Amino acid sequence: MEQDLKDKIEKPMDDKVASPEPQQKKKERKWLRRIWGLLPALFLMGLVVGIVMLFGRIQSESVILEDKKKAELRQKQADVNVVTLELVPAPIRDRINLPGIIEPWVKLEVLTEVSGKVVKKAVEEGDILKKGDMIAALDSRDYKHAHRSAKASYEAARTSMNRLSKLHREQLSARSQVDEARAQRENHKAAMDTAALNVERCAIRTPISGIVNRLHIENGQYLNSSDKVAEILQTDRVKVKVGIPESDVDAVRKIENFDVRIDALGGRIFFAKKHFLSRTADEMARLYNLDLSLDNASGEILPDMFARVEIVKREVPESISIPLYSVISRNNENIVHVVKEGIIHSRRVQLGLQEGWRIQVTKGLKAGEQMVVVGHRGVNDGQRVNVVRTVRDPGDIVK
Repeated sequence: MEQDLKDKIEKPMDDKVASPEPQQKKKERKWLRRIWGLLPALFLMGLVVGIVMLFGRIQSESVILEDKKKAELRQKQADVNVVTLELVPAPIRDRINLPGIIEPWVKLEVLTEVSGKVVKKAVEEGDILKKGDMIAALDSRDYKHAHRSAKASYEAARTSMNRLSKLHREQLSARSQVDEARAQRENHKAAMDTAALNVERCAIRTPISGIVNRLHIENGQYLNSSDKVAEILQTDRVKVKVGIPESDVDAVRKIENFDVRIDALGGRIFFAKKHFLSRTADEMARLYNLDLSLDNASGEILPDMFARVEIVKREVPESISIPLYSVISRNNENIVHVVKEGIIHSRRVQLGLQEGWRIQVTKGLKAGEQMVVVGHRGVNDGQRVNVVRTVRDPGDIVK
């Protein structure tokens, strides 16, 4: 009995001790299953974090390498020498340069008015004449005889008319006789005056002042009426004839003064004024003829000389202009380099008028800045340079 009681007492105790063991194992297995279920998500999150950190590190190292490369580039290029231009406001003009021809102010062909033999050649080519000076004399004997005959007839007619007028006052002649005599007197007077004029025309004189450019006669030569005697040029002032394109007519219409360069006279510049602008264009060249008046009191400008006429269409008195070659075209933009404290700064600029090798900058630069004009194609933005020379006048660059 004691043994049975002992077994009964021990058995429940063993059951109570043994029963929690399966419960604990269930809990452990449950947590293991949860942990194993979270492992893929934790792995994925760790992978994403690792990638982000790696990307950030790569980007940081890339920036460091880029800065290092720029620093090395600056260090390598620090010895680049450049010449700069100090930007000073100056006038710039939109102008055109057109060819022209010098012509005499007046070109006159002197012709004979009567026929006859040349008995005296009074001038030579190159002589300077005043208005009324004699060029040549024709044989006038026949014309003088005709004049004397006409004069005699006139005197007879005048005497006859006076006599008939006296008789008419005494009522001894008809009024018609007096009128007829007066008409005859006038006819004979006209013939006498014409004969006197022909005698005067035998002395061929210049109708204008000028220079004898050509002489077409010789002593003893017989001339008919309207034959050429001499060519007289008036060159104390001359004309400059220029052809103006249609696109520039409106601008030229507003201009009164022009500069004329004559290469034959050492490229000297002369001042000319507008004389006349044609209202119609030349049929062949489609150019409008412009005549300029140019003083030539010294006579050094000769007809048919070649001239260049400068026409200023527009002028900007105070503008920033730079050498055209200093502008770098890149990606449809115009770039220039400015130096500040030894460092290159690239600028985008807008351009305006062009005059020769200079071009106006309307935006992007200001007076007083120093722009690179020599060595500008071998530098970059942010680069350190050595400014070996600074000029104010672009013409000094080549000196």
